[in-house]
Amino acid sequence: MADLTLNRSLRTPAGYLPGLLLTGIIAVAALLLGNQRSFTALGLSALTLAIVMGMVLGNTLYPRLGALCDGGVLLAKQRLLRLGIVLYGFRLTFQQIADVGASGIAIDLLTLSSTFLLACWLGQRWLKLDRETCWLIGAGSSICGAAAVLATEPVIKAQASKVAVAIATVVLFGTLAIFIWPLLWTLAHSLWPSLSATQFGIYIGSTVHEVAQVVAAGHAIAPQTENAAVIAKMLRVMLLAPFLLLLSARLRQLAPQQATGKRPLAFPWFALLFIVVTLFNSCHLLPASWIAAIEQIDTLLLAMAMAALGLTTHISALKQAGVRPLLLGLLLFIWLMLGGGALNLLVHHFMP
Repeated sequence: MADLTLNRSLRTPAGYLPGLLLTGIIAVAALLLGNQRSFTALGLSALTLAIVMGMVLGNTLYPRLGALCDGGVLLAKQRLLRLGIVLYGFRLTFQQIADVGASGIAIDLLTLSSTFLLACWLGQRWLKLDRETCWLIGAGSSICGAAAVLATEPVIKAQASKVAVAIATVVLFGTLAIFIWPLLWTLAHSLWPSLSATQFGIYIGSTVHEVAQVVAAGHAIAPQTENAAVIAKMLRVMLLAPFLLLLSARLRQLAPQQATGKRPLAFPWFALLFIVVTLFNSCHLLPASWIAAIEQIDTLLLAMAMAALGLTTHISALKQAGVRPLLLGLLLFIWLMLGGGALNLLVHHFMP
């Protein structure tokens, strides 16, 4: 599905307002539902709920409102998304790298790179999927779920339907991980009694898709598992910015091979700003209350972007994608479970 094209009437502040109001209402509703225990127990974050609610409205009521709301919806899907990714840096500090140690850093780097490269190879060579779909599913599986998919979209200029398919895969298999990973702890601890709850937490943080899903899986085992899982996951999130810069450089290498007439490749400045914000946050210059408020605003902005994505995604486009994207997500899920576990064991063996 092609991106919406704005006419002049929709580029005015008044033209943006209806769409921003609609995405804001969906986002607030998703935030309220996301705080309910029944949803948090399943690891369903506000971002996941926002895109689901957006897709429901997008395929029912929104076609009647499109002419009025398209301007604000497109603004939320593009500009607010980039701002949300930049503000995400206030959730992280470089001190968290020291907390997981060299072994945690090595595990995250190996898991991320191997998962993304496997997504490219399996998706394009075996499943015959287009490059953008493989990159989106690979980014979501290897880094931080839906947030990584959304951050990758403006770099590769992917269609909304492909973004929605990628998010669907990481949400589906990340949710399954919430229930499977605690069972793996029982099995792994019986096979390797020396394996600690903290080490298994690093395994969870380096292999499970979404932050909310990591918290849910770690919480089901032990407090120290949950803490280690969250720190390892946050390190993975920090790798998002270098990943986007490398992906942009790769696109520039491929540019001469692309058909003429396409839009010029955009440098992901928001990724650099993400790093700058993280560096600033590492200095602990702002009061904790300010950081908490910024995080709430950031969650709202990302939820609005997810709602906008859902509103502009048609079910027919998802059906047209077929089962191959889900199959790629399943294969990456199996790799994260088994291959990620093997990488964790190897690194802990050589870097105790």
